[in-house]
Amino acid sequence: MNQRNGVEIEDLLKLKFVSDPQLSPDGHRLAYVVKEINEDKKYQSHLYIMDVGTQTSVRWTGGKSMDFYPRWSPDGAELLFLSNRSEKMQVWKVSSQGGEPEQVTDSENGVSSPSWHPDGHSILYTFTEKAEQEEGPIIVDTLRYKADGKPTLTSQSYEHIGILSLKSKKTDVLTKDEADHLYARFTSDGKGIVYAKFGEDEPGSYRQSKIYLQELGQNPVEISTIKGTVSHPICSPDGRYIAYVGHDQSYGPATYNELWVYDRENGSTLCLTEKLDIQIGDVMISDLHSVEMSPGLVWNSTSEHLYFLASEFGNTELYSIDLFGNVDKIVEGDRHIFQYAMDDGAKDVYLAVSTPSHPGDLVRHDINSLMEQPITFHNEEFLSDITLSVPETVQYPSQDGTVIHGWMLKPNDFRSGQKYPTILYIHGGPHMMYGNTFFHEFQVLTAKGYAVLYLNPRGSHGYGQTFVNACRGDYGGGDYQDLMSGVDHALDTYDWIDSEELYVTGGSYGGFMTNWIVGSTDRFKAAVTQRSICNWQSFYGVSDIGYFFTEGEIGAHLENDPEKLWYHSPIRLVKNVDTPLLILHGEKDFRCPIEQAEQLYIALKQQNKPTRLVRFPDADHNLSRNGDPSLRMARLEQISGWFDHYRLSPKSSRVANVQ
Repeated sequence: MNQRNGVEIEDLLKLKFVSDPQLSPDGHRLAYVVKEINEDKKYQSHLYIMDVGTQTSVRWTGGKSMDFYPRWSPDGAELLFLSNRSEKMQVWKVSSQGGEPEQVTDSENGVSSPSWHPDGHSILYTFTEKAEQEEGPIIVDTLRYKADGKPTLTSQSYEHIGILSLKSKKTDVLTKDEADHLYARFTSDGKGIVYAKFGEDEPGSYRQSKIYLQELGQNPVEISTIKGTVSHPICSPDGRYIAYVGHDQSYGPATYNELWVYDRENGSTLCLTEKLDIQIGDVMISDLHSVEMSPGLVWNSTSEHLYFLASEFGNTELYSIDLFGNVDKIVEGDRHIFQYAMDDGAKDVYLAVSTPSHPGDLVRHDINSLMEQPITFHNEEFLSDITLSVPETVQYPSQDGTVIHGWMLKPNDFRSGQKYPTILYIHGGPHMMYGNTFFHEFQVLTAKGYAVLYLNPRGSHGYGQTFVNACRGDYGGGDYQDLMSGVDHALDTYDWIDSEELYVTGGSYGGFMTNWIVGSTDRFKAAVTQRSICNWQSFYGVSDIGYFFTEGEIGAHLENDPEKLWYHSPIRLVKNVDTPLLILHGEKDFRCPIEQAEQLYIALKQQNKPTRLVRFPDADHNLSRNGDPSLRMARLEQISGWFDHYRLSPKSSRVANVQ
């Protein structure tokens, strides 16, 4: 079979997104989810069940619905799952022996996060309760009133917790106050629940949350001790401990998570990870997996150890920790472990894994022997006839000596002795991380003849608390130098890079940095800025996070230091921009609202600078990761088309007006 040399934009339609492995109580079967894009170019997902012994898988649900989040009943006889097959997302259940699924919930506004009571007779779930709204004006009284990805204003809806009896079909609502109640789970004996409560974002207490223990029929009791952000509580099998992750916001949005354990016997709380300088949770950026920052907390059967995911040096790996704070990395490697399932004996772990050369499938890992075996092959057909570009690690000192880490992807048609154009691609966050995972977009660009340089400048996760905090208050300073030093290092290291054919792009914070770069240097032939920030003064009031993120990252509020916000705003530098700039933005982006793109476009167009604005209908901040597939492909066409246009143009055309 002749292999294709590289990935095409349309290959997005062939990829399978394998996720959420769930081991049955007897350890003999593994449920998981495969999401794909159907012939209508819409997402659909199905449940699969694998016989662990024979490693044969059977698709358990069908149709064009989104079926996901499988959870085994305590006796292994049934599976709960979420589905939109009745339009709104509801809980369904299906026999583990096969048959037609049965709808369990009928909540008006949809539900999420179902789990079984230990006795198997009832389920816990989260549902959305919306305030009744009469026709007419919408009245807002709260500071936090909208959120990216939510179609309704958050001041009009809250997340509550309910318990549904499977026999009587009646729901007991456990929370009623005006706050979001998330990550709910039963206690091990089924007599109570634990959850995180996110209250209103009042000035000085943004995004703060608390962990509550609520015995059924009684009032909730706060068990978290830090003032900050806490989440993902989970009870130990013996019922004594409740673990959760969180931090005290001491470094603002850049603060690393810690792992905490509450002892129900004596009421004490212990931080297990105070000596561990890594970010707990999966913070790897990819265009195939949404960044959920889930810690993946799992207790072992004896309640003596916890397992969790953590991100370090471009990898997301699996760790264990005991109640004395002793940490072991039990599954490692240059890859992205984004989910896992552990057997009761902690002998085998089933990993959902992606690498730069594989979009993702499931792997069985023997913890004692370290032997691994692929057990699903849903992307085998896609990979069988294609040649991918394999990244090379780069590492270099920035201008001030700070060591920066990243990767270089060569063009697929690379030939020694030839010169190639290179794209600097900048990630968002900024407190996220590029790493050893598959990137469809990067492979598309290398197939079109570009090298892709992607780096983790200061502010990125994976290199310690000091490093991730280093860009705060200095956007466009040390981080800009890190990126420019990276380009210099690449030019010095790779003699095949054409220094006259450099391009730059990025989204969110990467869009901010793209805007800053084209206002600070003319070394790039063309640029694409995506879902970007250009003006911190206006971002402060229009973004769903602007009122606290601006102070946390830039170091000032609009009312106390507008000059600092203006200094760090790329629109201040717009007169310096000669690089042709394509501006891409989603119409429904509440994180970086489209007014940021509009400001930048008009400021450039007014001066007859080479620019173009492309608006994506109904797209929010996550267009590149889980947006409408047709729009995702159109976005890639815009990016590659813009670079191709200027790649074929002489350098003198850079300042020509774009028609």
